[in-house]
Amino acid sequence: MQDAFSSPEHQRRHRPPYDPLHPPPHPSPRPFPHHTSPSHLTYPWQPQPQPPEPERRRQPRHHALGRHSDIRVLRGAYRRQRRVATLTALGYFTLFLILSAFAPGLMASEVSGGLPTGLLLGLLQVPVTCLAIGLYEYTARRSVDPIADRIRRQTQLDAKREAAR
Repeated sequence: MQDAFSSPEHQRRHRPPYDPLHPPPHPSPRPFPHHTSPSHLTYPWQPQPQPPEPERRRQPRHHALGRHSDIRVLRGAYRRQRRVATLTALGYFTLFLILSAFAPGLMASEVSGGLPTGLLLGLLQVPVTCLAIGLYEYTARRSVDPIADRIRRQTQLDAKREAAR
């Protein structure tokens, strides 16, 4: 029988101060808790338990949309489209700025009727920007939109096939 002074709760509350030279004894370590069994089998001739096989699902006929080759083609076409349009507008503007900074004599020279070259080049920035927008739309209609439409149709077909399962 256990008395009140030998209970674990009493021993925890009334523990002597820690002495580093004489640490308290540790309980003997067990190889494994008493409520579990060892991870190895007791008898080696017993058959090993086999894990259940995972349920096999039918693989889709088409690759997932993120790995689809048309997506890569679409990204490339869209990237080229942006670069061409951006470089057209920004290239002309950069040329205008460079001429303004490093060729002030050319920019101040008159073209005709008292119109300076710098003002004419500055006014031409608006049509060049409109040209860049038109080029952007043209390349979108010619190369980007057909690829996007093909991907859209394929995705709709895949969704219908999935819904039919």
